[in-house]
Amino acid sequence: MAVELKDLLCDIHTHTIASGHAYGTIRENVQAGAERGLKLVGTSEHGPNIPGSCHPIYYSCANRIPREMFGVEVITGVEANLNDDGTIDIPDMLLGFLDYAIVGIHGFGYKNHGEEENTDLVIKAMGIDKVHFVAHPDTDKYPLNYERLVKAAIENRCALEMNTSSLRKPQERPGCYDNYRRMLAECVKQGCYIIVNTDAHDPSEVGRFEKAVELLNEVDFPKELILNCDLDKLKELIDYKFDRIMGF
Repeated sequence: MAVELKDLLCDIHTHTIASGHAYGTIRENVQAGAERGLKLVGTSEHGPNIPGSCHPIYYSCANRIPREMFGVEVITGVEANLNDDGTIDIPDMLLGFLDYAIVGIHGFGYKNHGEEENTDLVIKAMGIDKVHFVAHPDTDKYPLNYERLVKAAIENRCALEMNTSSLRKPQERPGCYDNYRRMLAECVKQGCYIIVNTDAHDPSEVGRFEKAVELLNEVDFPKELILNCDLDKLKELIDYKFDRIMGF
């Protein structure tokens, strides 16, 4: 059965002005999600390796963000940066204030180590508490071994992201379409969850999943492996708790 836009109920990789290079607020992002029929939005600012991103105190105050706005549930996370040793740029203490972490390879604090070592380092980060998602594992700039990555994602209770920002700007993420086809095929083969996110840096991008839906249907990807289609599965994966640890 084909995937439809209405089936994708959440977008948990979004950025606000707090990331230093995005252009909306949390409320504007959530309102945009509500207008597009989303039931849940996650805010996931960049980790501090990205120039201009949040001071650590920002993450420790996440409990102050309302759990619901505009009829949409809100969860709080971080897009942590992978370091060259497989650690991330967010300490465990700060992760404790958040619902989830997405680990991503960026050009700050990380160099391309080649397919196998890149994969080793991402897998190592999957073992960190609260890391349940791998951001945009799609570019030839940082090649990955998808057979190993998918196997490790299953073992570590992680989902792999299909990032629509990459699909909208493939010139910035060379190889992303072919790499997603390979990744999705391996996810079907091994039974691994994916999550579709926009990586929105402006409210106008939140919930804009059209490019992803086209590709998912091209490869006949099953809905039961898409976390956006079942919010209970998503919450189970991240061990969701409504009451967050109190910060400042």
